[in-house]
Amino acid sequence: MSEPPAPADHIRQQLEPAAADAVRAYAAKTREQTDQFAAVLEDIAENGLPSPEDCTPWEDLREAHLARLTGQRPAVA
Repeated sequence: MSEPPAPADHIRQQLEPAAADAVRAYAAKTREQTDQFAAVLEDIAENGLPSPEDCTPWEDLREAHLARLTGQRPAVA
């Protein structure tokens, strides 16, 4: 869903080339993550939920994520 163009009497501020590149990169990463999430949902709709034995407990996922955050920012603990 795209936004309608801005009215002609409202001039939009252009981004610096590096900032525009960063926004495009973020959009691409977000689009990729969304596509992966949609694929998982489609698989669940097609095949049903996976068995609990095939899943990773949420506590393990949480701890792995916290470890990644700590690696990026040692102050997060």
